[in-house]
Amino acid sequence: MSPHPPIPTRVVLLAGPSGSGKSSFAARSGLPVLCLDDFYKEADDPTLPLVPDSSDIDWDSARSWDAEAALAAIVALCEKGRTGVPVYDISISARVGEDVLDIGRTPLFIAEGIFAADIVERCRELGVLADALCLRGRPSTTFRRRLLRDLKEARKSVPFLLRRGWRLMRAERAIVARQVELGAYACGKEEAMGRLAAAAAGRCVKAGSRAPR
Repeated sequence: MSPHPPIPTRVVLLAGPSGSGKSSFAARSGLPVLCLDDFYKEADDPTLPLVPDSSDIDWDSARSWDAEAALAAIVALCEKGRTGVPVYDISISARVGEDVLDIGRTPLFIAEGIFAADIVERCRELGVLADALCLRGRPSTTFRRRLLRDLKEARKSVPFLLRRGWRLMRAERAIVARQVELGAYACGKEEAMGRLAAAAAGRCVKAGSRAPR
């Protein structure tokens, strides 16, 4: 009797506004996690976008992120179970090294970041997508969580963080709507955990649709 073919590794893309709890949710899932924020461009990259009518770099624009490098890392994990990933220091907007993420033969992993929805269609076309989720909550809660985190980690200057925080709070509903339009399913953490369980069991739900009860 021939051996069973290996179970293909697939990715759950975890999007959501900055501060929505993606990193803590991914860590709590127990699955291997690829941090997509490590694929930000560096501060001296001439292609970085600016916030309109401002000298601030718009780190919330997908143009501040290297989607091709992130996608290549996801494909490598799905095909080989191992890939090199940059170590990115947000406080200085620069890559400070490289690490190796090895997930072995794990059939499912999470790739989380504010731009995860931007590669939903590409992952689907490549046949590596298990599901795509967008964590959502109350904008005021997201604002508070994001600001406390960013201040604790000294990610940027206080004035920059306040300007960014107010801007993102006002735009949060539009951010979620955009990620849904790109193919992510918007939900709270409890429902997201249920969809992860379904994906892990091989009952993959079409991204953007509600899981069967």
